[in-house]
Amino acid sequence: MDAQELRDAYVDFFKERGHTYIRSASLIPENDPTVLFTTAGVHPLVPYLLGEKHPGGKRLVNFQKCIRTGDIEEVGDATHLTFFEMLGNWSLGDYFKKESIEFSYDLLKDVLNLKNEQLAVTAFEGEEGIPKDTETAEHWKSHGMKDNQIFFYGRKDNWWGPAGQTGPCGPDTEIFFDNGQKKCGPDCGPACRCGKYVEIWNNVFMQYNKEKDGSFVPLEQKNVDTGMGLERVLCIVNGLETVYDTSLFTGIIGKLEELSGKKYKDDMRSFRIIADHLRASTFLLGDGVVPSKMGQGYILRRLIRRASRYMSNIGIEGVNMQKVSEVIVSEYSKAYPELENNKDTIYAQITSEEEKFHKTLRKGLRRFDEMIAENGDNKELNGEAVFRLYDTFGFPIELTQELAGEKGYTVSVDDFNNRFKEHQEKSRAGSDQVFKGGLADASEQTTKLHTATHILNAALKKFVDPNIHQKGSNITAERLRFDFNLDRKVEPEELKAIEDYINDIIKADIPVVCEEIPYEEAMERHAEGVFQCKYGEVVKVYSIDGVSIELCGGPHVRSTGEIGSFKITKEESSAAGVRRIKATVG
Repeated sequence: MDAQELRDAYVDFFKERGHTYIRSASLIPENDPTVLFTTAGVHPLVPYLLGEKHPGGKRLVNFQKCIRTGDIEEVGDATHLTFFEMLGNWSLGDYFKKESIEFSYDLLKDVLNLKNEQLAVTAFEGEEGIPKDTETAEHWKSHGMKDNQIFFYGRKDNWWGPAGQTGPCGPDTEIFFDNGQKKCGPDCGPACRCGKYVEIWNNVFMQYNKEKDGSFVPLEQKNVDTGMGLERVLCIVNGLETVYDTSLFTGIIGKLEELSGKKYKDDMRSFRIIADHLRASTFLLGDGVVPSKMGQGYILRRLIRRASRYMSNIGIEGVNMQKVSEVIVSEYSKAYPELENNKDTIYAQITSEEEKFHKTLRKGLRRFDEMIAENGDNKELNGEAVFRLYDTFGFPIELTQELAGEKGYTVSVDDFNNRFKEHQEKSRAGSDQVFKGGLADASEQTTKLHTATHILNAALKKFVDPNIHQKGSNITAERLRFDFNLDRKVEPEELKAIEDYINDIIKADIPVVCEEIPYEEAMERHAEGVFQCKYGEVVKVYSIDGVSIELCGGPHVRSTGEIGSFKITKEESSAAGVRRIKATVG
């Protein structure tokens, strides 16, 4: 089974059971300040889990592209990936545990041809105020699972949420593939790290709302959220050892072998890092991210530069990333047509960044020579200096050690590791900030700011350039941040015109109208969309008469007067060809 066959089989299975297929959302979350990237299939659906009506109905299915950045340095082993795909199905207040477990079991047995004895499952063991989830266990037993295949664990392993201090949450049941190896001990189970059990699916049952006083109240709308890692399942059903052995990577690795003249088996770690990082970079570029010094652009730059260094490791010199990216675009465009649609931008950006890094690399080598001269008779390079080479010039510790060894120097690895660990902890906290599901703040203030971004987008087109489009947005309770394409600064008089115009729209108190209409009709009405390939057959359109019409999931104010006022606080460069405006409402 190849990747597209698995995607199709999964979607078809659930469509036959009344689910509506929805396209993958962008890797860039809309109006969610809690995360840099879409980290799971549930992430774009949070408003609907909270009760908002979805145009596709109460049963949904899709495959979603995702990015997680907390373990970039771990990529290269058999399991870690930066970009991955999540297969998911959802019930928005429709079916619950019984049907969800039945669907999962039937798909594993009838579609993926896994046998009962190859599976193990978990359920929530209960705690004070929340009973043990014996209901889930009984449903599994009805499908032939034995007691020794059902494991009960606590909150750490079998509970989801809430994302913040309060909100929707509930137990989950995780499904594992038992690879048949001998148990490592009497307590060996799915929570064990010995490798016997591999998680393949997680079904979350959102049945409680955590209140401010810490109590758990049953939800009126009980939801099911499931997620299955495509790469991992593809590996299992084909009897392969690692995700890099699947059809998702064979074309990419083949191109790297061609460019390098080396075989994958000669340096698997370098091949894997390059393949993963360029796959992630191609998808990020396809969704409008550009390399920069901050946020999403910084992660993209880091991935491209790390890939470049490892390309040198396997003997690929010069500017060659586009050749690998072309393979990725070709092989993934059927599932994700935005890659083909945006390929010219992808290739231009990845080539430009690769060229920039080659220049930076030369500067880094000069800085290394300066470090050697500054060290004098001291033959050990201190961790701070070595870390600066890593942080500023993208030099991995292995490169610095190799260069140092050639000149008779050593590196204070422990000192570097301490600084690197501190950097990694900050990076994880600041880049993913992942709530398990990525629940966004949907307060009254952020709702006002969300509507304000629509009006700002329209104002920029009116007063600056009609070809302006949103390149990203970030909203907190304090301010909005809006990125847009423009190759010059916005002049002060333009900013004043924009601000005055938006405040006039607010004073006019124009209704904000939400409609659910066919996607084609929305296009005929020239509705603005950030990434047009992600939308389903029926879409939500928010319009402000005479001002703005956009495809959007919401939420928004009922009329513009609720925004109060609008003030631009800053206009600046975000990246090459991208400007940024920050603003507040009050």
